[in-house]
Amino acid sequence: MTATADKTCDLVILGGGLVGMTLALAAAKKGMSSHVIDRADPAELTAEGFDDRATAISTASWHLFENIGIAEGLEQFACDIASIAVTDQNKPGRLDFQPGPEGGTLGRMFPNRRLRLALFEAAAKEPLINWVAKAQVTERERSPYGVAATLADGRKLKGRLMIAAEGRQSPTRDAAGITLAKWDYKHRAIIAGLTHEKPHGNVAWEIFYPAGPFALLPLNDDADGTHRSSLVWTVSEADGAGVMKLGDRAFLAEVEKRMGGVLGKVQTVGQRSSWPLGFHHTAKITAERLALVGDSAHGIHPIAGQGLNLGLRDVGALIEVLADGARLGLDPGDPELLKRYETWRGLDSFMVALATDGLTRLFGVPGKTASAVRRLGMAAVQRTPMLKDFFMNEARGVSGDLPAILRA
Repeated sequence: MTATADKTCDLVILGGGLVGMTLALAAAKKGMSSHVIDRADPAELTAEGFDDRATAISTASWHLFENIGIAEGLEQFACDIASIAVTDQNKPGRLDFQPGPEGGTLGRMFPNRRLRLALFEAAAKEPLINWVAKAQVTERERSPYGVAATLADGRKLKGRLMIAAEGRQSPTRDAAGITLAKWDYKHRAIIAGLTHEKPHGNVAWEIFYPAGPFALLPLNDDADGTHRSSLVWTVSEADGAGVMKLGDRAFLAEVEKRMGGVLGKVQTVGQRSSWPLGFHHTAKITAERLALVGDSAHGIHPIAGQGLNLGLRDVGALIEVLADGARLGLDPGDPELLKRYETWRGLDSFMVALATDGLTRLFGVPGKTASAVRRLGMAAVQRTPMLKDFFMNEARGVSGDLPAILRA
């Protein structure tokens, strides 16, 4: 069935960002049709300079991209993460993660713009996706018989299962009355692109300071050989406005001071953006004919770069559950299917959320004693191959009960 506005689709996906559009494409691969409704203008989201953020895509998430057919077009923009270096304020006791004798990477870095372009171009060609951009949802309906979203222009898009992929401030989740545990870290992430003197060697750096992590993430060199990385610098809420107001020269001086010379002299800084950091986790991720995915269900600290990858694991699990149900002739909104999705994803997402929250608090304890204890702990992990393998498998997203679409 071709998805058009007057057809009842299998899915009504509210939110057409990275998680929502991946879900629609994965559903189409399994023969399921979707209405995808998003408030944003895709032309603005993919414009040069709109968003300097870059995202680490885990091994499992890359398999998902391969299985929905967008990996080939993305490959040229990938910057492999060959190793991860973790330090406490650049003091002795560094922890290094790198693949074992079997090789491979610990993930790939992509500019967010390139991820959006790949997804949007694939969605525009997919007959099972009815993509409605620049649209405002004025009413959401869910009943035992189906779901519908009414738009500001009067159109009513109908389906069998509603999926909230709207991000942290999900109105669909809130309208459903789903309880949310949340707190504010009173931190902000300052994000910018950097050019620098030394090649990064495909190493991702995570340098911890009491105010928060200072991450340097490798990006591909420019065509002229200029070395590039993405900076994610966590500062306290109180300092955020001041850091954003610094002139480029003063900002670069502060960045260089915290880098400890690992990339040599920083030459230029791109457009800076600032994002508040908080934690939230829903008590449940389903309701009657409703499933939550991505940040609508769980928002975590970017300390381990797992936010999007966690959402893509939601996508994989939900698609597998729905596809299994379709083979049995079950409706996508069947309560037993939603219960299986809830059970599958509930514990994994909660454990990842707790782990990132714990790391944030552990590395945020000030003082020389706390720093010494952290460095002793990192040295112990460095000498314990089994522990290192566990952490690397978590980072690559290949641990636990993986959905088939996230496997090679």
